[in-house]
Amino acid sequence: MRAILVVLLSVFSFLASANSLTVYTYQSFVSEWGPGPKLQASFEKQCNCQLKWVGLDDGVSILNRLKLERTKTKADVVVGLDQNLLVEANKLGVFANHEQDLSGLKLPMTWKNPQFIPYDYGFFAFIYNQEQLKQPPQSFAELVSDKKLRIIYQDPRTSTPGQGLMLWLNAVYGSETTQLKWQQLADKTVTVTKGWTEAYGLFLKGEADLVLSYTTSPAYHEVAEQDTRYKAAQFKEGHYPQVEVVGIIKRAQQKLARQFLQFLLTPAAQQQIATHNWMLPVVETVLPEGFNNIIKPKMVDPFTAEEVSKNRKQWIKQWRQAVVK
Repeated sequence: MRAILVVLLSVFSFLASANSLTVYTYQSFVSEWGPGPKLQASFEKQCNCQLKWVGLDDGVSILNRLKLERTKTKADVVVGLDQNLLVEANKLGVFANHEQDLSGLKLPMTWKNPQFIPYDYGFFAFIYNQEQLKQPPQSFAELVSDKKLRIIYQDPRTSTPGQGLMLWLNAVYGSETTQLKWQQLADKTVTVTKGWTEAYGLFLKGEADLVLSYTTSPAYHEVAEQDTRYKAAQFKEGHYPQVEVVGIIKRAQQKLARQFLQFLLTPAAQQQIATHNWMLPVVETVLPEGFNNIIKPKMVDPFTAEEVSKNRKQWIKQWRQAVVK
């Protein structure tokens, strides 16, 4: 009898696993105001399955979790790495090919990665309150030279936006002069936070004139709060892009996992992501009027994932030396 029970429990466990997906992502994606809950409700209606979110701090935290777990990870799908982390992610050897048709993608750059597909993208920008900052900087040169400005940004070791600022500075100034620009930024930096949520919260409390976020952040205030005070400072040098991606773990139920990826690229899901994650969609979909009022930035040519992987340690060392007084 005991042997029969063990077999039955194993069968029930397999069936439950076959009809569920565990998705690693970052915490804001699955918060009550993020897109996660609405995507879950829509997907579970059509898949006859269960979606289980695991919210971590940031894309960097997701990668660090996978480095610890490797083939023993409980994740089936990973949502929230960005294009700059993909070399390290692929080195883990845990991701399967996505096998998705990406002919309908609408991105500012070509996408050919066989393991990961984009689900949104954006451009880094410094956000300000136009009622409190009458003359925002119009370039990095103005930002780093204005001694009156107070800024908040995120740690490049723990946050994808913080890493984005590091890449943005290196793309604009090159390795020879970036450390000097970090030092100039340090003179006006109120604090460097672990992640985006803490930084943006402190900015909204009036702790700084500018905060590192995205060109799409003002759309959130306009659409969700009917507040048009917040704007993105448009820099003459251009703005650095970020593409957020989703990938499938090899041990996952491939059919169900691929169904989830297909779902994320539907116009309906893309609308939910854009209006709750406040980034730009990767396929055509209908967006609220507030998205028409955001700045249209010139894109800084991004580094390849290989270039980022090769130089990350040196660039972080450069940042640490500049900010330590």
